[in-house]
Amino acid sequence: MDVNSRFPARLPGPAISSVVGNSDEPLPSLSDLHDCEPKLEFDDTELLSPAPLEKDVMVGDFVLADDPFPDPELETEEAPNPLEDDFEDQLREQSENFQGNKNKCDFLGTDKQGRHIFGIYASRFPEKSQLEGFVRQVIKEIEPFVENDYILVYFHQGLKEDNKPSAQFLWNSYKELDRNFRKNLKTLYVVHPTWFIRVIWNFFSPFISDKFRKKLVYISSLDELRQALGLNKLKLPDTICDFDHKLNPSRGRASQPAAPNGRPTMQFGVTLKFIVMHSPCLNSIPPIVRKCVDSLSITGVIDTEGIFRRSGNHSEIMALKERVNRGEDVDLSNVNVHVIAGLLKSFLRDLAEPLLTFELYDDVTKFLDWPKEERSRNVTQLIREKLPEENYELFKYLVDFLVRVVDCADLNKMTSSNLAIVFGPNFLWSGRTNTSLEEIAPINAFVDFVLQNHKAIYLIDVNQRTVSVD
Repeated sequence: MDVNSRFPARLPGPAISSVVGNSDEPLPSLSDLHDCEPKLEFDDTELLSPAPLEKDVMVGDFVLADDPFPDPELETEEAPNPLEDDFEDQLREQSENFQGNKNKCDFLGTDKQGRHIFGIYASRFPEKSQLEGFVRQVIKEIEPFVENDYILVYFHQGLKEDNKPSAQFLWNSYKELDRNFRKNLKTLYVVHPTWFIRVIWNFFSPFISDKFRKKLVYISSLDELRQALGLNKLKLPDTICDFDHKLNPSRGRASQPAAPNGRPTMQFGVTLKFIVMHSPCLNSIPPIVRKCVDSLSITGVIDTEGIFRRSGNHSEIMALKERVNRGEDVDLSNVNVHVIAGLLKSFLRDLAEPLLTFELYDDVTKFLDWPKEERSRNVTQLIREKLPEENYELFKYLVDFLVRVVDCADLNKMTSSNLAIVFGPNFLWSGRTNTSLEEIAPINAFVDFVLQNHKAIYLIDVNQRTVSVD
């Protein structure tokens, strides 16, 4: 089917639909922590000049091509426009050239619960005549991932006069997005919002479902964004970092959370080697990983629909992680399946170095370039000869478990490709830059290949494999 016919002009975001009302309960909004602005009543007269509206009138952040909500009693008498401020001019001073970016959006990593995070930049918006094609490309890039819960981060810095979408365009896009885009979007972070964005949001609020309204979170600084996402490193364009530094000079640039104190009981946020040295690990399997796998392997649990796809309760996951790091013996017998699954994903994501190691990153991201007849040999060689002993054993242990999950795909709907999309970014990421969407594809394909060919890869037991010693 032609891409243009499948995806009409639209932007990522949920639609007004009865389906949304029946979706999962959203996560609590973080905006209450810092957004004390009272709810504003939107007055259309503030968007009008004294003269009647002409086509494509520029107002604040958007172009009002035609009022999507015409009011027959709309007054046109002159009134001061409170939306005009210097903030928009500051945003426009620092913009990036959209044409120079191959991707329309970036993959920023996974959040605290292992959900994929995508960044959309106003500075990459093309001119208005090209917006429809831009939107189609954005949707095409993230469509493979929206079967699972995901996060969107919109960076408002860099919006220009000639690329501002009209209110009508935004409204139509909001209504027309597919169900998965709407339902599985868990949080929409708006970074460096202007006052006009807040007013526009309040204008649309009466027409948007209550559950989606709670998904919007205003973020005033990159430090705040890092904390919200749980990402120690967040590699962004220099123009965004410079702009953030000007807005928040007292915060400093790229401040990082304090490093863990290295308590011997820690299993989250440290290296795998550290855990093996300080915890009772049978065959290099950390105790909390074994507990999670044992709990999830039970009949009636492993076949839970959407296992590893749905998000668990964040506060419960964080509480369990803190207890584990204090050395407490946690009982998972009465814990929700999605919380346990989230705890396992969080363990992988919190490792100081990814399970497949930084060393293998360049090799794995070339997976799709390998001739098909050489893939089995290359994958086997990478896993059996280049992974450290403890990484090899834990990866094999998790692959064996995930294969059992795939065996229940008729019930849990989690095929090898679905699991690869979930676990790929948690098994491997770059130590230098954000993993791009082009690099995510081969990583996921690599994991999918391992799940489908695990018997051939692990034909020889780990204890019999040959390890080169310098």
